[in-house]
Amino acid sequence: MGRGYIVEDSVEGYLSKMCEAGAGPVTGVLIGQSSGQRDFVVTATRTPQREESAGAAGSSLDKEWVTEHARQVSRMLPGGLSVLGVFIISDADPKDMLISLRQLVFAVENLISKDRLWAAADDDITDRIALHVNSKTRKAVCRSLDVRDPKSTAKPADWRYQSGVCSCWATVSCCLEVDLLLALPENRTSIESMEKCLKDGLKAWAHQVEDGVCLIDGKKLPADTELTAGQKRNVRQTFTAQLLLTPDGQRLADGAQQCGGSVSLRGAIHSRAYLHSNKPKVNLAEKLLKRDVVSTVAVRVQMLLEELLTEEEGKGNSKEKHWAEQLSLPRRVLCPVKGHGPVCVCDYQFSDEGLAEVTDRLKEMLDLDAAEQDLDTRQELAAEPADSSGPTEPSVETVQEPKRNTYTGVAMATAAALLATAASLLYLQDD
Repeated sequence: MGRGYIVEDSVEGYLSKMCEAGAGPVTGVLIGQSSGQRDFVVTATRTPQREESAGAAGSSLDKEWVTEHARQVSRMLPGGLSVLGVFIISDADPKDMLISLRQLVFAVENLISKDRLWAAADDDITDRIALHVNSKTRKAVCRSLDVRDPKSTAKPADWRYQSGVCSCWATVSCCLEVDLLLALPENRTSIESMEKCLKDGLKAWAHQVEDGVCLIDGKKLPADTELTAGQKRNVRQTFTAQLLLTPDGQRLADGAQQCGGSVSLRGAIHSRAYLHSNKPKVNLAEKLLKRDVVSTVAVRVQMLLEELLTEEEGKGNSKEKHWAEQLSLPRRVLCPVKGHGPVCVCDYQFSDEGLAEVTDRLKEMLDLDAAEQDLDTRQELAAEPADSSGPTEPSVETVQEPKRNTYTGVAMATAAALLATAASLLYLQDD
């Protein structure tokens, strides 16, 4: 027998609503948290309709579109929440859809895992959900697949609806100052080469975070301690954490390495993790919080690079320039999932965007109806460029308003990215 899944009963209503629509096969992702004994499915969201295929009702599945949507969704999930699997709603026999479900499960996991900078742990749960819902009978057939093994067989799994699945989950949050100096490649003629170099630098920082000391409510607790021990049952618990990182001892040793520039990443971030109510341990809280710290920084850097790449494709390659520039990374905005206790999802707001654009993305990516007043913008302040009156290289220096479309030229020399709460600058300067 496969794993057992405890599913928020609102998911049943959501899937039934799509069955009623009866418009061809519908795909989507399932979001929740895994634990050693069972998994908890908090919510589900359908794959958005692709514009070019909006008028065509076919039976074929667009695997690339489904997996990219899953990747975008995973970016919008704080610590403790992840994409647990996929679903398909159709009137076909579940056995006939198993191959398609299997392909989607592995494709989604492969794409999402490419963005992860933290190392996998031995106790990570690697079973993923493959759910088929018959659009006529509403019968749900759930199977689990172990994504560690490409040859794994689909196992029957228990799919059980329950109300208030995450109503009493614990919340652990922290604010972390970030001050990173990342090397850029000598060949700065493409965003792709810079992306690889930045990712390698962030991976080194991710190890530093992983080795950091985590204090919860000011105390260093034993790893196997129950986080909510001594607390009242069925009551939401909130904990404040501090991450103490050892200074990067490699910076001086690596300072003389040959490179084409550097990226200075500075600011403060808000990190958050949710933990299931089934006697969560301190080591789980630390693991989920640290992974969220790494992920939220990496996502913002990746988003900015994607914006720059899109712009450069429109401009074509430009000549290298010796200049400095400050650019803002987006800030994290939280949005509660109504009826789901303390659980929130998030989005990233660039400084030239309004809250309406955030609510639009929440609707498109997570099928979440949110008003602007529902958004929590208090955790991170919008980044602002700092005055750069100090001496720099004897070349042209520009400090511009933090807009995504103000980046000129692929050949950045130094980037400083302001992370919310204390500005995120992309400070560009040649070595």
